[in-house]
Amino acid sequence: MSHGTVDKGELMDQVKQQIAVANAQELLTQMTTKCFKKCVGKPGTSLDASEQKCVSLCMDRFMDSWNLISRTYGQRLQREQSKM
Repeated sequence: MSHGTVDKGELMDQVKQQIAVANAQELLTQMTTKCFKKCVGKPGTSLDASEQKCVSLCMDRFMDSWNLISRTYGQRLQREQSKM
């Protein structure tokens, strides 16, 4: 009698999704803080063209790094799962 049991794989997927969301939020916070500090000398009511370009490039680099890490991590997870 399997009353109210949750499939282990399903549970793992839910946990992974929650981690991914938390990681994405953390990434956005870090990215915003780091790029803002790096690019914006004296905060005003708006960003000038060079600050906007700097922030944009900074965020692009951040996302490239993030995607590379995510891909590598995903491949490693798949290898671990295929061993089981």
